[in-house]
Amino acid sequence: MSTQVLVVEDDSSLRLAVTDNLEAEGYTVVATASLAAARAALSGQRFDVVVLDLMLPDGDGTALCRELRTAGHAARVLMLTARTLEDDLVKGFEAGADDYLAKPYRLRELLARVAALSRRTGAATSTHRLGPYEVDEARRTVTGPSGAVELTRKEFDLLVCLLRAGDAVVKRDTILDAVWGDVVVDTHTVDNFVSSLKKKLKAETSGFELKTVRGVGFRLVR
Repeated sequence: MSTQVLVVEDDSSLRLAVTDNLEAEGYTVVATASLAAARAALSGQRFDVVVLDLMLPDGDGTALCRELRTAGHAARVLMLTARTLEDDLVKGFEAGADDYLAKPYRLRELLARVAALSRRTGAATSTHRLGPYEVDEARRTVTGPSGAVELTRKEFDLLVCLLRAGDAVVKRDTILDAVWGDVVVDTHTVDNFVSSLKKKLKAETSGFELKTVRGVGFRLVR
């Protein structure tokens, strides 16, 4: 599964450089320029790692980090800061940051730190509620009212990919990268797997829909 990264950085040049380099490493990236935009992204999608600038136009990134921890978000937080005084760093860690990187930084070091945080995230258990089902990423199980639902490996990875996106549309190419990786398959394969998920999860009567967005991809609607 592709690691989901939220980048919160108001400097447009840095934001673009960080996003491009993370995507080149295979991460799925959402980039925002303010606390308000970051909160909106976090409300609709699950992220594994948050790359968070401290000095933002509408507030201090430390506040967002504290909100994440209070709400129980498991995302690892890498703080980017030009403030390297000990008190500032202590405040960041007390707010729940997992790591920090002082500006100016080397992109290779940022990528290495995101990779390390991503590995730590992978060890955590993550569960999702979907209608009457519980989806457990760590155990790779789907449990419903009648017990376990048998999904193939690719079906499960596809389901998690859609769940992690919240209510956002997931492009076919994003799904292919996340589920099939470097294996070349026809884009219609995704349609077939979505259709299979609908049948196995009885989506029509279970309180959610797997919608096709013509020409773009798919969206999970609760």
